Amino acid sequence: MFAHNKRLQYTVRVSETNPGLANLMLEQFGGPQGELAAAMRYFTQAVSEDDPGRKDMLFDIATEELSHLEVIGTIVAMLNKGAKGRLAEGVESEADIYRSITGAGNDSHLTQVLYGGGPPLVNSAGVPWTAAYIDTIGEPTADLRSNIAAEARAKIVYERLINLTDDPGVKEALGFLMTREIAHQKSFEKALYAIEPNFPPGKLPGDSRFTNVYFNMSHGEPEKRGSWNQGEQWQFVSDREQQMAVDGGSGLGSVQLSTPEAAMVEKMAMRTMSDPSSDPVTGAELNPGKQGGSGTVADGAATPKPGS
Repeated sequence: MFAHNKRLQYTVRVSETNPGLANLMLEQFGGPQGELAAAMRYFTQAVSEDDPGRKDMLFDIATEELSHLEVIGTIVAMLNKGAKGRLAEGVESEADIYRSITGAGNDSHLTQVLYGGGPPLVNSAGVPWTAAYIDTIGEPTADLRSNIAAEARAKIVYERLINLTDDPGVKEALGFLMTREIAHQKSFEKALYAIEPNFPPGKLPGDSRFTNVYFNMSHGEPEKRGSWNQGEQWQFVSDREQQMAVDGGSGLGSVQLSTPEAAMVEKMAMRTMSDPSSDPVTGAELNPGKQGGSGTVADGAATPKPGS
């Protein structure tokens, strides 16, 4: 059960109206790395989690992400506040209003006109939020790794947003949100390492024939190697022949068909067979200016066929 507290988790202070910056901030409101996506990702994981410790952690962080959604949404609304009032009340000439909300670019006029300056669930390009952003798969060793990466991506977006503004209050609030991404990464990583073993993800082991093989499939200079593909634990395979049919088979696809299925496939193959001895004239080979297969083009105008 949820209850809303009217006090923000972090105090938001905005120095001046900036619709363009507000539009960019929407990336963390309705974007793939944003706070709503994070909240829904962790909430869905928490609901199905059987481990009581991880369940509690996921619900805590999911709920905090909703509070972050409120913080970033408040920043968006405040950055839009002045322009919202001017547009709603029509206190300036049409041209002046338009210039004031488009001067900073970033399609901020869409935010103003379509959403009245409020924080819509879209990213900075106006793409609506979608549940497709949620990649929960229901396996803790995989989901926790995804969560760590999600927090890392969100931190990077916050860093970029911080670099876009000189508003001290906005910078401060964004710095707090960025810092909380670090804290969540630590929690998720601790929870992952508390599962032993946690690699490979899932229950089934890999095929020992291929677990420690590195296929060098990008040939040419520079050829760089490191712990990811060299050392005693790696078999480094550069030979193209050894990269094909590694199971020892022919490397060709095959399927077992019933007698009726095989007959139908053969019938279809015969019906759609291409004649290798045929050399038909194609449309691409015809003079583009010809009409009905004849005629010529001169000075951009088609010459009609004789008698037409």
